[in-house]
Amino acid sequence: MALVRENGFSVALKPGISIPTGNDEKGLGAGQLGGHLFLIASEEVGSWAFHGNLGYIRNENKVDERKDLWHASFAATWEVVKNLKLAADIGIERNPDGDAKDDPAFLIGGIIYSVNENFDVDFGVKYGLTNSETDIAALAGVTFRF
Repeated sequence: MALVRENGFSVALKPGISIPTGNDEKGLGAGQLGGHLFLIASEEVGSWAFHGNLGYIRNENKVDERKDLWHASFAATWEVVKNLKLAADIGIERNPDGDAKDDPAFLIGGIIYSVNENFDVDFGVKYGLTNSETDIAALAGVTFRF
């Protein structure tokens, strides 16, 4: 939900909810309702766009993980040619493991191709910057706008 949109600058709130659908007795899900709320600020300058994200995640669980988590990240995209962007994202999240010595931090690099005005496909690679983050992962996604 956009709160401000003016001259290439925007601020939005992104709420979300996690609905228990798995059998928590078999270790499939938390068995409880959870949610998150992100504050996103973006600035578009020519072929560049910059995005800052701050978030709170309510990690309902039954395995003694932290319940209150935070997220912070900064991303930039550059439209190299029409409909093709390069993207980079760096971020960190609070480790749900209360005994962990570090929080998961990451760096993502990728490409975004806009098939049309309302549909994107993207591919990327995620690198772990700390021991608690996965070392490397391949990413793929689609975005539908309506």
